[in-house]
Amino acid sequence: MSLSEPAAPKPADLLATMPFAAGLDIELHEATAERTVGGLAWSPDLCTAGGALHGGALMALADSVGAVCAYLNLPEGAAGTSTVESKTNFLRAVTTGGVRATARPLHVGSTLLVVQTDLRDDRDRLVGQTTQTQIVLRGNPGRT
Repeated sequence: MSLSEPAAPKPADLLATMPFAAGLDIELHEATAERTVGGLAWSPDLCTAGGALHGGALMALADSVGAVCAYLNLPEGAAGTSTVESKTNFLRAVTTGGVRATARPLHVGSTLLVVQTDLRDDRDRLVGQTTQTQIVLRGNPGRT
C-alpha cells in the first residue's frame, strides 16, 4: 500500500454500518473489492416451522455481504449504493450449522453494480445463489 492510498476498511467497521445485519448476528470475515465473505449461524430464532433457516434470513445474509462488495466497488465520487433488484434461488434447506456467503462483482459500472453471492453450508454444499443489482448513489444519500 502506498502512502497516498487510504487504508482498506475493516470488516467489523463495515458491518457496524448495517444495524439490521448486526442484529441478525451476521458476521463479515473478509471484505475486498474482488471478494467479500460473511456468515450466519443456524439459530432456532431464524427458522421456519420445520427447523430450516428462513429464506428471509438467507436473503438478508446475501444482501448484506453483496452490499459490502458493491460498496467496495463504488466509482470515484459516489455516495453509496442501494439495492434495486435481488433474485435468490434456494437449492437446499439449512437445518444445522451455518451458512457462508461469498460475494463477487459481475459488473462494475458508473451507474449500476451487479453482484453474485453464493451461499454454502458447513459441508460446502451450495444452498442458494443471489444476484443483486445496486444503483450508484450520487450526492448526499441522506437527503430526499
